[in-house]
Amino acid sequence: MEINNIAGIGDEISFKSGVKGIVEKIYQNSVMVSVTENTTNLEFEGDKTVIGHKNYEII
Repeated sequence: MEINNIAGIGDEISFKSGVKGIVEKIYQNSVMVSVTENTTNLEFEGDKTVIGHKNYEII
């Protein structure tokens, strides 16, 4: 499966139905995100997480 919309550094993305963040680093299959908004019960250590390219959308 080819992924066309890969976020760039500084892009805002949303994932997990209620979490938003800013992309800090791009990997081959994922991005590192600094979480800026979280309306879920999920907790992110250091307010950072890694999300696979197929699991987010650019906003």
